[in-house]
Amino acid sequence: MIADHYDVVIIGGGPVGMALSLALRQTNVSSILLEARGIPENDEDPRPLALSYGSQLILEKLGVWRNLSRITAIKTIHISNRGVFGETVLTSDDADVPALGFVVNYHDLFCAMHQHLIENDSDYIAGAAVTRLETTKSQGKVFFTYQDQERTIHAKLVVLADGGQLAKQIPDFTYTVHDYQQWAIVANIQAAQKQAGIAYERFTSDGPVAMLPNADNFALVWTVSPSAVKEIIAQDEQTFLTNLHQHFGDRLGKLVHAGKRSAFPLSLKYATTTTAQRAVLIGNAAQTLHPVAGQGFNLGLRDAYELAREIINAPSHSLDIGSSAMLSKYRQNRKMDSSASRIFTDSLIKIFSNNNKLLQQACGLGLSTLDCIPSLKHFVARRMIFGVRG
Repeated sequence: MIADHYDVVIIGGGPVGMALSLALRQTNVSSILLEARGIPENDEDPRPLALSYGSQLILEKLGVWRNLSRITAIKTIHISNRGVFGETVLTSDDADVPALGFVVNYHDLFCAMHQHLIENDSDYIAGAAVTRLETTKSQGKVFFTYQDQERTIHAKLVVLADGGQLAKQIPDFTYTVHDYQQWAIVANIQAAQKQAGIAYERFTSDGPVAMLPNADNFALVWTVSPSAVKEIIAQDEQTFLTNLHQHFGDRLGKLVHAGKRSAFPLSLKYATTTTAQRAVLIGNAAQTLHPVAGQGFNLGLRDAYELAREIINAPSHSLDIGSSAMLSKYRQNRKMDSSASRIFTDSLIKIFSNNNKLLQQACGLGLSTLDCIPSLKHFVARRMIFGVRG
C-alpha cells in the first residue's frame, strides 16, 4: 500500500536510487522508491559496469554483493597512448587493496539490488510515472500516475536519481552541458590470448578505447567520432574485429569474436547545485561523466551512500530530514568529490584526445613519469578507487 506521507521519496529506480533505498532500510526513516518503467525480465542492457573496490565495499554493506553471479576482478590497469612512447601500469598492490575494481553486468547488478529490496519489504513501486514536482520550505509534493490513477505523495525530502529531466521543474536546478562529439561503442570481445584480471585503457586521438576483463572475454568501450559510429556499427563481424585490432593494438593477439554492438553519445552534464528546497540530486541526475576511467557510476553510488548517512544522522544532530541545514551539509561534503571526478575525466579527454604531436609526446612522458613514482601511483589509484578521500 502506498502511503500519503514519507520522510523520503526517491524518484528513479536504477542502481543508484536502489542503493539509497537499501541504505535506508531497517532505520526509522520511511522511504519509497518510484520507477517509471517496469522491471526488465530479460537482459535488456548489455553494458559492462566497472566498479571500484570502494563501490564493492558499499555494495557489500548494502547486502547486494553476495547475490552477484558474474564478477571479474581487475587486478591491473594498463594505460597507454597510441603511437606514443610511454605507459603506466597500476596494480592492486600500488593501492594496497585486494583488487582495483570489478566488472559486472548492469542487468545482473540491477536484478540483484531489486531482489534484495523485495526481500527486505522495501517500498519499490515500478510503473509509477512522475508528472509533477512541488517543493516548499516545509515539504515536497510528488504527483505521479500509477495503475491509471493520479496519486500524490508528501515528503520531507524528494531525491531525484533519474536522468535529470524532472529537475527542470525545480527552478534552482540548472545544468552545464558539454557535448564531446564522441560516441561509445560497447560489445563483448573474445580474444585469442586469455589474460585474467587486466584492464586496458588506450588513448587515441579519437578518444579512449577500453578493454575490461569480463570472465574469459573482454568488455569493450570504444570511443569514436559521430561520423564513424554508424559505419562501425554496421560492419560485419570480421571487418569490425580487424579495425578494432588495428586501433587497439596487439596486446591481446587476434580478436576472434564480437558480441552484439550498441552505441550511445557522450557528453558532460552536471548540475550547478545539487540541492534545492526540500530536494536533492544524486547519480546521473547530479552529473553524467565521460566513461573514461569508469568514474561515473562509482561517483553516483557514493552520492547515494553519503546522502543516506546524512538522512539517518539528521535527527541525532537536531536537524530535520530535508532541511536546508541538512542539505547544505550534504552538498558541502560531496562538492569536492564530485568536482574532482568531473575535472579528472574531462581533463583526460581534452588532453589525450588530440592530434597535437607535441602534446601527445608530453602525455606519453607523463605516463612514464607516473609509472616510475610509486607514491604518485598510490595517490592516483586510491583516488580513482575511493574518490577524493583516497
